[in-house]
Amino acid sequence: MTRGRHGYPCATIEPGTERTHVGTNGAADLIFVGGEVYTVDAARSWARAVAVRDGAITAVGTDDEIRELAGDATEVIDLTGKMLLPGFQDAHVHPVGGGLDMLQCDLNETDSLEEYQRIVADYAASHPDEPWILGGGWSQDAFPRGCPPKEALDAVVSDRPVYLPNRDGHSAWVNSKALEIAGVTADTPDPADGRIERNADGSPQGTMHEGAGTLVLRHAPAPNDDLIYQGLLKGQAYLHSFGVTGWQDAIVDATSHYRNYDAYLTAAGRGDLTGRVVGALWWDRMKGLEQIEDLVALRAGGQAGRFAATSIKIMQDGVCENFTGAVLDPYLDADGHPTDNRGLSMVEPELLKRAVTQLDALGFQVHFHALADRAVREALDAIEAARTANGFNDLRHHLAHIQIVHPDDLPRFRELGALANAQPLWAAHEAQMDDLTIPFLGEPRWTWQYPFGSLVRHGATLVMGSDWSVSSPNPLEEMHVAVNRQMPSSYPFRVDNTEVFLPDERIDLATALAAFTMGSAYANHREHDTGSIEVGKRADVAVLDRNVFAHPAAEIADARCLQTYVDGERVYAAADA
Repeated sequence: MTRGRHGYPCATIEPGTERTHVGTNGAADLIFVGGEVYTVDAARSWARAVAVRDGAITAVGTDDEIRELAGDATEVIDLTGKMLLPGFQDAHVHPVGGGLDMLQCDLNETDSLEEYQRIVADYAASHPDEPWILGGGWSQDAFPRGCPPKEALDAVVSDRPVYLPNRDGHSAWVNSKALEIAGVTADTPDPADGRIERNADGSPQGTMHEGAGTLVLRHAPAPNDDLIYQGLLKGQAYLHSFGVTGWQDAIVDATSHYRNYDAYLTAAGRGDLTGRVVGALWWDRMKGLEQIEDLVALRAGGQAGRFAATSIKIMQDGVCENFTGAVLDPYLDADGHPTDNRGLSMVEPELLKRAVTQLDALGFQVHFHALADRAVREALDAIEAARTANGFNDLRHHLAHIQIVHPDDLPRFRELGALANAQPLWAAHEAQMDDLTIPFLGEPRWTWQYPFGSLVRHGATLVMGSDWSVSSPNPLEEMHVAVNRQMPSSYPFRVDNTEVFLPDERIDLATALAAFTMGSAYANHREHDTGSIEVGKRADVAVLDRNVFAHPAAEIADARCLQTYVDGERVYAAADA
């Protein structure tokens, strides 16, 4: 079988061309009939109906063929023209953190200082016994240069410490009480992996970037095991509501403040884990190669049910909005002049090469946070070093975020077998892009952002994720931006510029849909039994309220998930399903 430009079996036929695959004996447990079934198989074929038995797909074909497989106990779902798809898979997401945000002081649903203050004040008033106010989800574009001041929190909570990470988790907003408890003053030096935002006199302003946040967070009480477990279940349910049936958790750790390793194992053991999950074990950037032995042990003990901790997450840089994304050339200042700041390489590049080479030799998949062009190059260089030392293999290392990719590095993804892990909702004009990013990148670098079309044209394997709770976990919204390079009309935050963002980097809907199904299944080494609707694969499917191919591209985000199934068991149903 040949492979297409996305790295997995690929061919294209026009919608409406149907294929029949029947391979079953005995009555089905569940059948779907009367639908628009987009299989995402090698031929990108369409069908009308699907049969399921013992959690597996046993037949794909016409209504008449599939109805013949029904018995007295068969559940029949009449799709009435709705769309049946393989379940979406999210290749980079933080469902436990997202769930914890929803259970604590949640700022994710708004983007104004006044609303943030109201939510924090209300939460503090309704939780008088909590020693710290914890949660997060504020948006950088709500504040000048993306940095909220401590005084705005002091005005609503002054008697207790407050620690609130922003949506992307790369900065934290703290009040004066938190700084006092942590002993952070004008004399406190910046840590090697972060920066304290400061006033003109050197005193802490109230925003802590990257590793600087840990100066405060280490004094806060860690969430207890039950809260973390409830966060996992809450996050899982939210992902299922958008048709997501599997994911790669981009930070799995056994010892950190937000430890989630044990929660996954417990959920898998109890049967509460209804999604298929690959865990990316956290690489501690303050340590070196000595941690590999512990990671091997965590992998050995970290496989149960639908969970397998087989990947390693290395955060190689930060983000552009706070100037910690690792860039090849310096950031510009507000007047367009070069500064002396090139961001942060969290892992020294030569150490990174040695680490990735050793991890590769031990059979680990490496999952990089590589956002800006220098970090992307350093990650690719590390994969190249591993290829040189160990030869090629099928570990499927991948680079997440890929916001800025130097044109010289585009062909290296295919050449090195590195997957391009895209979070497409960010590839549009909106306040954070237009106010906090483009002016400080300058020409031509800002035009190298989110080069999905270029990566596909260079033969890269494209996979997709959301990075929730950084942004919406709804794959339909993510794909909407990948196809249109414009925010959907339902986007709840400020968009002043509705122009298409770098239109040459748009991809078509079939490519985006494949990236969020077969592509991410491939990243998770699950393309053999998930990612498409084919006989023999697991019945992980989602029902949408419409055939998204039959509507204008500008309406992709208007579609809704109505039902989600894993192993043929319903794990989500909308109220009107």
